[in-house]
Amino acid sequence: QVQLVESGGGLVQPGGSLRLSCEASGTIQSIVSMGWYRQHPGKERELVATITGGTTRNYADAVKGRFRIYRETSKNAVWLEMNSLEPEDTAVYYCRTRGINNYRAFDSWGQGTQVTVSS
Repeated sequence: QVQLVESGGGLVQPGGSLRLSCEASGTIQSIVSMGWYRQHPGKERELVATITGGTTRNYADAVKGRFRIYRETSKNAVWLEMNSLEPEDTAVYYCRTRGINNYRAFDSWGQGTQVTVSS
């Protein structure tokens, strides 16, 4: 079973920065993609950014130019660097990892970390 541990959320003022981290543990043969999603109160979870194959990045339009996703493949870890944060970025952020474990596909989610942007 693959487990994800997230960290780095918190309270920040508008215009500030935060960095989220997520590390996958367990028996992992390979990781296909890692990414971050977020959920605003009362709304569905939405994609923030993903990285596939270690280099192909995809960002939601709302965060392009402000957020950056990157991986460290040796540690099965992914980070989300968030700059120029806005109150609208306030949400619970979830890490997601998809890959192969014991020759079977897995799709795991972290427990979520709260990001609050407020003055």
